Amino acid sequence: MRNLTAEQLRAARMLLKWSRVRLGAKCNLSEGTISGFENGLRKPHPHRVAAMLLAFEGSGIVFSAEGSPSLARPEAQTGGRHTGNRTWRRRRTHCAAE
Repeated sequence: MRNLTAEQLRAARMLLKWSRVRLGAKCNLSEGTISGFENGLRKPHPHRVAAMLLAFEGSGIVFSAEGSPSLARPEAQTGGRHTGNRTWRRRRTHCAAE
């Protein structure tokens, strides 16, 4: 079981530009659980840490041997567009329907 520190959690969220609410929705955790972990108020259960790691890794985050997170695929591979952006997705769907 890999470990996840509060600093890694915060850095990974910032790389993805995810709020605590969005991360919570991705891994079925409350904002309070994530906030408490980030602020050092509580240590989450290992299955919650695993859920957060899966959410990050599924979105392209890779944790180096030193533990620092980075994006596995640079923006250049997505044409500079964030494929998770609702507005871009909505425009693309609208254009395909025309």
